Amino acid sequence: MMKATTLALLAGSAAAFAPAAPAVRSSVALNAEKSAALPFLNRPPLLDGSMAGDVGFDPLGLSNIDDVGIDLYWLREAEVKHGRVAMMAVAGFLQVELFGAAPGCEAATAKCQTDAFWQIWNSHPQYIVASLLFITIAEMVSGIATTSGRESGDRAPGDFGLDPLGYMKGDPAKADR
Repeated sequence: MMKATTLALLAGSAAAFAPAAPAVRSSVALNAEKSAALPFLNRPPLLDGSMAGDVGFDPLGLSNIDDVGIDLYWLREAEVKHGRVAMMAVAGFLQVELFGAAPGCEAATAKCQTDAFWQIWNSHPQYIVASLLFITIAEMVSGIATTSGRESGDRAPGDFGLDPLGYMKGDPAKADR
């Protein structure tokens, strides 16, 4: 009895890893316009599956806000930029936790990041202003690149052509790896 139970359990768990039989899809006119990600919602018209990872997931309808001057290209650019800023924020957070708020700066002695910011602001506001100017210039360059890339179609979102080590030169198949 114990051997039969064990064999049945093993056969059942092995079936979980077997490839599934191809599902028979019925062609229904109402089903053609449904999103693959949210089958109870209609597929957004601009999300046609041509972009990487596009399965029609847009429950808030953000891909359809062309009337305010923001198109899907701009939203993709913003998503890439925000992801990169979030990665830098994590690195900055870890740097502050490991080495203190501003290593080498005697003005920032507080352990709390916000208190250290205000200490630097009160003693050396030019550092904060210089940082804000740098961010403004970086955003202006990014905005120009985004606008020109959107108009010409020659630039993928987030691609600034930055290749200081020369990885993209030479064989394109090697660069794709």
